[in-house]
Amino acid sequence: MCYCVSSARRAKRELTPVLYLASLLGAALARSSVLRIYGYRSSQYRCVYWTTDFLLVIAAFLLVCLFFRRACFHQEKLWRFVRLLLFFSFVMVVGISGLSFLNHYGRFSPHYVTEFSQNLYFTCLVLNTLLYLMLLQIESTDDQLGLLVCGVGIQFAGPAASMAFYHLTTGEHLAVFLATFTLPICSLGMLLVWAYAIVCVRDRGTKVARHKIPAFAEATAD
Repeated sequence: MCYCVSSARRAKRELTPVLYLASLLGAALARSSVLRIYGYRSSQYRCVYWTTDFLLVIAAFLLVCLFFRRACFHQEKLWRFVRLLLFFSFVMVVGISGLSFLNHYGRFSPHYVTEFSQNLYFTCLVLNTLLYLMLLQIESTDDQLGLLVCGVGIQFAGPAASMAFYHLTTGEHLAVFLATFTLPICSLGMLLVWAYAIVCVRDRGTKVARHKIPAFAEATAD
């Protein structure tokens, strides 16, 4: 898919999904290399795993932000409102996760990284859903962006469902067993949807109907 994008004339426009795919690939290569050398129970593998997990969730949030920017490219007033929403969402997640860090003061524990990832992944899932609804509301003609957003929703649904099942049940081993299958399946689903969107769907532009912008967004932006 990266080859198809890089060989196309619109490579610059599709740089956002390519960078996210590069981050996924880089994390997978780093984890597999350290796992092969040091083993599953080594401190080196735990350090690499939690570090890449932290970076991946940040990359996922940035991906959603860039998709919002693409959707609002011709709507500066709407983008100012969305930008504030994204900023306060991230600050809220950091603040809530920081309470966990205060309870584990003095060490950057995997527990903090896990809770931060859970909160930010759930936030990304909600924001991605809002983005899809916004595309429907403004009647965006960027069909490719709509499919990219759908693919992201599939990708985020895996971690969100696994984390929810883990907290709602007492079967920790069962939750881990299901996550072993759901996460790769959701990632594969995202890749298939993105491949179809990038290779087969022609971009009709990002023109939108201004009269369809919600009144509260106009008022807040002003």
